[in-house]
Amino acid sequence: MEILFSDNRIFIINKPAGLPVLPDGWDKDAPFLVKQLEEQHGKTWIIHRLDKFTSGVMVFARTAEAHRALNIQFEKHEIEKVYHAITVGVPAWNDKTTKRPLRVNVGHKHRTMVDDKNGVRSETRFKVLKRYPANVLLEARPMTGRTHQIRVHAYALGYPLLGDVLYSAPETPPAISGETNIIARPALHAYSLAFIHPETQKRMTFTAPYPEDFKAALKHLEQNATRNT
Repeated sequence: MEILFSDNRIFIINKPAGLPVLPDGWDKDAPFLVKQLEEQHGKTWIIHRLDKFTSGVMVFARTAEAHRALNIQFEKHEIEKVYHAITVGVPAWNDKTTKRPLRVNVGHKHRTMVDDKNGVRSETRFKVLKRYPANVLLEARPMTGRTHQIRVHAYALGYPLLGDVLYSAPETPPAISGETNIIARPALHAYSLAFIHPETQKRMTFTAPYPEDFKAALKHLEQNATRNT
């Protein structure tokens, strides 16, 4: 866990992949992000969440007043969230907005699925940042906040996230024979977060650097692209 910024009202965290925000499963002693923050810094209020295996920038409140102010911004969709993802497959489009309704917690795998009849309104805006022979680096801006929204909308468009076996992506092959997979999780990173500071009322933007596995995946794609030219 890396603290990108803190003052007497908020924390900005670069969350590592694999660390849940709240307790995950039955192991009460397993680490989770809020527990670590509170052990080091005292009472912490949750504003939003990231999936366990998603890395990147998050904001937490240090006071009840800051919590209320930031919650209002989330409810009014005034907080700007930008994610970066790596897909399997190369879309023909450069920009794409999908508004497929989503239904969460479907089946024994508890997946989120597109459900045009019973799903809840959802919207994600995608933009291709870089193309590789069989993949793209994608920017995703979720305009709503459904569970697994970016992952499912990318999958529904025909381009699941690299490493996202829950949504039909193949397991990634080893970068070099005998090594671990290129990325052993969905290739999704919460890249930036912009909001109004609850005390100063100034708009602030925070960016989280890519974690090592995400950088390694991009490096592998770059090397493959160079070999194929």
